[in-house]
Amino acid sequence: MTSTPAPRPDERKPGALRYLLAALPLLIFAGLAAVFWSQLNSGRDIGEIPSALIGTKAPMLDMPPLEGAVTPSGEPMPALTDAAVKGKLSLVNVWASWCVPCRQEHPIILELSKDPRLTVVGINYKDRNENALRFLGELGNPFSAIGVDPNGKAAIDWGVYGIPESFLVAADGTILYKRAGPFDEQTLKEGLMPAIEKALAGS
Repeated sequence: MTSTPAPRPDERKPGALRYLLAALPLLIFAGLAAVFWSQLNSGRDIGEIPSALIGTKAPMLDMPPLEGAVTPSGEPMPALTDAAVKGKLSLVNVWASWCVPCRQEHPIILELSKDPRLTVVGINYKDRNENALRFLGELGNPFSAIGVDPNGKAAIDWGVYGIPESFLVAADGTILYKRAGPFDEQTLKEGLMPAIEKALAGS
């Protein structure tokens, strides 16, 4: 009488474990979908995501200018350096010509640039010089200084993960407010303008 040889340890795969491993990707997907669904239906503005930089000193600004650009007053566009915003309440707007939401929010940035209490500067992110110039030529230039960030290094320093993004920086260089995504009338009224008023009241 012959006996059936016992299976080697590596051949023993319990059925329940096998089914669990097969279902694991589906379970992970379902969990992520639930998280995203809850965020979308929370009523919370995902653009008002807190930044670890708020309340800290802004990263150093040291970027070359957008060649061929001119300021609203017709002067050659200066580089975006710390000197361009030193001692001024400033809005640093990260934008690009290929960014559709940047185009949508641009009229608001233009209006903000007319506020004498505020200096508006731009970081041109991973863009082509001629395309950036065309964008400003078509839509208007709200920036008193523009820094070119072709490889995204400055954006990384600022914690940018999608554009447009904007940062309100106090006269002493402290980041007061961040907006991830484009401004609209509601976020302007409920987010940025109260932050500007608070900054001016405390100065």
